Amino acid sequence: MRPGRGLVALLAGWSVLGLAAALWRPLLPAWTAAAGALALGAAVECLRLRWLPAPGAERAVAAALPLGVASEVELRLVNRAPRRLVLEVADDHPDGAEASGLPRRVVLPPSGGAAALRYRLRPTRRGNQRFGSVDLLVRSPGDLWRRRLAAGAPQPVRVLPNFQAVARYALLAEESWLARMGVRVDPRRGLGLEFRELREYRAGDSLRRIDWKATSRRRKLISRAYQDERDQQVVFLVDCGRRMRARDAELSHFDHALNAVLLLAYVALRQGDAVGFLSFGGEQRWLAPVKGAAGLGALVQRVYDLEPSLQVSDYLEAATVLMTRQRRRALVVLLSNLRDEDADDLLPALRLLRGRNVVLLASLRETVLRQVREQVPDDFDGALRLSAVERYLELRARTFERLRGAGALALDVEPALLPRHIVRSYLQIKRSGML
Repeated sequence: MRPGRGLVALLAGWSVLGLAAALWRPLLPAWTAAAGALALGAAVECLRLRWLPAPGAERAVAAALPLGVASEVELRLVNRAPRRLVLEVADDHPDGAEASGLPRRVVLPPSGGAAALRYRLRPTRRGNQRFGSVDLLVRSPGDLWRRRLAAGAPQPVRVLPNFQAVARYALLAEESWLARMGVRVDPRRGLGLEFRELREYRAGDSLRRIDWKATSRRRKLISRAYQDERDQQVVFLVDCGRRMRARDAELSHFDHALNAVLLLAYVALRQGDAVGFLSFGGEQRWLAPVKGAAGLGALVQRVYDLEPSLQVSDYLEAATVLMTRQRRRALVVLLSNLRDEDADDLLPALRLLRGRNVVLLASLRETVLRQVREQVPDDFDGALRLSAVERYLELRARTFERLRGAGALALDVEPALLPRHIVRSYLQIKRSGML
């Protein structure tokens, strides 16, 4: 309980009356009577507000929310008191989440009167989160008193990697949504890896695709159609070490990596492949390759609450563990945040992985490096900063040359560009027949 503006205003008026009574004695009885009336009225209103039944509150929100995306939350309030209520409504949302549209003033009609309000919530942390109770500030008539109440029950919610990119493209044709992402699929040269069907010859078909036996039977040109080989395996080897705690915009490099993993997993599953997952450099989690409609859900459930650690990542140990668990040939997608000094540690791991697999190395490069290069230095410190960045990028480029020389397919991209580059590389590997 705390005083409201109405009580503060009445006390101010009573004080002015007391000052007047001090100057003119005949007003003293009126001041005394006003004090008694004010005290009695305030006490009655305080008791009525204290004994007032708390409104009922329910929260309607999805059981899982995407990281970094605003979602709608609805609060439903019901008045259990026999009189009209004026409330200020707030919500005890998960820590770190950004809410817009609260607090809000709501008027509830008496005896079962209800109201609903909606606000937007944008989670900024993955994992298992929790809503507390709905926070209500109830005003007495005349706003003499205000009482803070907690209504409704706490509610758990899961914050998952950003799956909206998948949902946004799910209803579009595969080639169409890849093109919208900026992923260009190069036309295949020659034949595919797996026969699909016979169809009529089309302009532009290679003569090698013509099936002469079928052409002879049907008395018109018939071509063989091919598709990328299906039922292959893609395994994500994701670094959870301290380097992945670096932040780019609002998300950590680890969160950017998980978003890319989720999108590529969706593409691979649509291609008929199976997807698996192994984390290293912190908590080790393993998901054996899964295919079909359940694959994406299994992957999300496995990684949604995984966080990067403060440990130093051991690439060779991670490669050894993966080779022990993954017996079948696969495309291994290694996601990390590399430095030039990592080459000596990483090369033995890549050689081990390449003994049985195709390896795609994807490293996240800080966006601030490009931003520094684009700025024209206007002082000595700026010139030193630019020189240091140029030197760092030169060493980094040499490192990736060494890695590519060892036979690894390597990407070095900014976090925001990782999804499209990693999907494009996967499609190119599929069409090349490397798997």
